Amino acid sequence: MKPFITIKAIRDGLTNKKFSAVDVHSFFTKRIAAHNQKLNAIIETHEQQPAQTTGPLAGIPFLRKDNISQNGQTTSAGSNILRNYRAPYNATIIENLQKAGAYSIGRTNMDEFGMGSTGEFSAYGPAKNPWNLSKSPGGSSSGSAAAVAAGLVPFALGTETGGSIRMPSSFCNLVGMYPTYGHNSRYGVIAFASSNDQVGAFTKTVYDNALVMSALGGVDTHDATTVQQPPKDYTLGLDGKLPEGLRVGILKDALTAEGMNDEVRATFEQSLREMEKLGAKLVHVDLPSWKYGIAIYFIIARAEAASNLSRFDGSLYGVRAQDIKNLKEMNELTRQQGFGIEIKRRILVGNFVLSAGHRDAFYNQACKVRALIKAEFDELFKSIDVLMCPTTPSLPFGLGETTSDPIAVYLSDYFILPNNMIGTPALQVPAGFSKTGLPIGVQFLGPRLSESLLYKVGHAFEEHTGHHLKNPQGYE
Repeated sequence: MKPFITIKAIRDGLTNKKFSAVDVHSFFTKRIAAHNQKLNAIIETHEQQPAQTTGPLAGIPFLRKDNISQNGQTTSAGSNILRNYRAPYNATIIENLQKAGAYSIGRTNMDEFGMGSTGEFSAYGPAKNPWNLSKSPGGSSSGSAAAVAAGLVPFALGTETGGSIRMPSSFCNLVGMYPTYGHNSRYGVIAFASSNDQVGAFTKTVYDNALVMSALGGVDTHDATTVQQPPKDYTLGLDGKLPEGLRVGILKDALTAEGMNDEVRATFEQSLREMEKLGAKLVHVDLPSWKYGIAIYFIIARAEAASNLSRFDGSLYGVRAQDIKNLKEMNELTRQQGFGIEIKRRILVGNFVLSAGHRDAFYNQACKVRALIKAEFDELFKSIDVLMCPTTPSLPFGLGETTSDPIAVYLSDYFILPNNMIGTPALQVPAGFSKTGLPIGVQFLGPRLSESLLYKVGHAFEEHTGHHLKNPQGYE
């Protein structure tokens, strides 16, 4: 086996008996031992061996983000407040992957409770980008992205509330999908903002991502928000061709957004030309409410975070402050000592916008704008098939550059947050590189349950451009 081997290539090798599942396990555990120390991508590895020999992912190891429960294993959500918490059950997505034959070999680093865009708000220190160790791999699923980009594992799970799969995918030259809200069960996933949270995978190719997504989905009786449809095989129809007459929408202000990096702009313009070569018809469209995506995310996600994190007070599970005198002190000191600065910042904002004097002015108004964005999206997809835009307007952040200016980091989610707020799918694919060799991505967005179309479009773009074939140096 060679470094950066794909899931598809591993499956072919196992089928043709070129190597065994034990060989696969040994190959990746050795790579983790050789490279993880400089990346800080993986918090802990598990002594788990391949067991199931059947299924579409039989013999394939993966890593889980640290907020996804695995029975008997520590699940800390990157936080000191849960540092000693061991999950008593499996998340449904872990169960689904195990049924497909895959097995988890460890947990990955992340921004605490999924709150961050750089991976620097982790109790375990920041993960580093394999393409440049002085850069962030993107957050909050920083460790998962860095591990796959360095070829330490064929795929890893992440979660996305506001870009935490797509941004790291863009920063690390990977494929990442934020699926339709409810496509994948949230049971066993530690909540950030429950109306946005979804699980997805980081992979090297669109085919691999479609294969994993096919195993992740399905109705779950533990999660009433799961879509009532059977799992689908998203690898069907991936032939490297666009659907005939595909209409691709381009936002009128996509190239003039605030903070747009010149190299990101040039890469996106080149990507549009590539789509035209493939036969797509480009249609310039306007979404007036798009620019409010960041603002309403800022309000609604923090409100839900404040509510979800209220359960971590030292009374039930996780860390409890010592030398406390009463219940009030237990709650205050546990949260003061257990939570990091970004968590505290978001809890304060969340409680403010939910307070009696401000709920109508902020939270309720944000919910109205959320409905407006959904209505505009629904209308838009009557005239186009997919929407195409940059994944993020910036290149990968330098570690330590942005922690003093959180607003600047929030603005980097301009192209990501609107569809997070309405639960529609989007697929990030590699699109090129900066002059200094940093990855740049583009994304394709569609209406609800359009994953099959997005994978087909993304696969055609990938096959035509070949940017996914380039890997970071030093991990051969």
